[in-house]
Amino acid sequence: MTQTPRYTPLAVSLPASVPFVGPETAERQSGRPFTARLGANESVFGPSPRAIVAMEHAARNVWMYGDPENHDLRAALAAHHGVTPDHIVVGEGIDGLLGYLVRLVVEPGEAVVTSDGAYPTFNFHVAGFGGVLHKVPYAGDHEDPEALLAAAQRLRPKLVYLANPDNPMGSHHPGRVIEAMIPRLPEGTLLVLDEAYIDLAPAGTAPQIDADDPRVIRFRTFSKGYGMAGLRVGYAIAAPGLIAAFNKVRNHFGIGRIAQAGALAALQDQAWLAEVQARVGAARETLAQIARANGLAPLPSATNFVTMDCGGDGAFARKVLAGVVARGVFIRMPFVAPHDRCIRVSCGDAAALAAFAAALPGALADVRGE
Repeated sequence: MTQTPRYTPLAVSLPASVPFVGPETAERQSGRPFTARLGANESVFGPSPRAIVAMEHAARNVWMYGDPENHDLRAALAAHHGVTPDHIVVGEGIDGLLGYLVRLVVEPGEAVVTSDGAYPTFNFHVAGFGGVLHKVPYAGDHEDPEALLAAAQRLRPKLVYLANPDNPMGSHHPGRVIEAMIPRLPEGTLLVLDEAYIDLAPAGTAPQIDADDPRVIRFRTFSKGYGMAGLRVGYAIAAPGLIAAFNKVRNHFGIGRIAQAGALAALQDQAWLAEVQARVGAARETLAQIARANGLAPLPSATNFVTMDCGGDGAFARKVLAGVVARGVFIRMPFVAPHDRCIRVSCGDAAALAAFAAALPGALADVRGE
């Protein structure tokens, strides 16, 4: 007799979805490695050398669990942001923390507002806990705060999700725009502000928000500017009451000893972050030049990637992407029309950018029939 777990009706109803197909999967399918890895918005410039040393040292003591309170890292983050440790929770990347947040506040059938085409992992968490997603379109290539607020006023959702800067378009709003949203939120609605790319954005992008404001939770990560995507360390800044609630559901040993040591050392090396910011800026310029040289339109970017308008529809851009990938360069593209007219290319070092520059013309020629 074959037995299976007695899944919940919700679990049975969900599709077997994978938000992102990793480059490793594509390499296994093709039987050969990529020449350049420019699809996951990782930082090829790597982490601080001080962080590497700290992690190597911590590896000697990896037989011990990491501090379940993340005490030293939380204290350093609090000092960095001018708040108290009670305003900080650390977790397994922003993805993990978003899952904890949805678990804490969204009951089956309750409304959540986001943008159509925004970061899909948040959507999977909402669906996984039975929430009902309501999506608003972008305004051109930007998140639309007015549309989000209008939907929030109509639906009175538990959460409104906004990424600033935005992925996948790379656009951003000045901090003052985000600040102006907060007093217009319905009572009981929490603004979920995803700031994964804030370390790479222009000055003035980060809003000035009182950490004690119960209407907002802000998410940051060590994956982008700090170059530690493989470490999986993110954190949130919010009022102490909300932060304390995370302790009811979070994995208290989710951040290992090596990860805590690496993140702490990275935070303490702001000079390295500044160097990475400069390299990312230069790479954005190079990617824009490559796009223009091939008849594509690069969109302004406040992130560590450049989204390029291919000038056609989604089918055209998918063929371009497939051609670039077939030539050994891993890139991605937005999922939702009309943004799927674009491809998205992460910033890289000189060798990676040269590989993309070599692959793109042939891919475009194939699609254009040249």
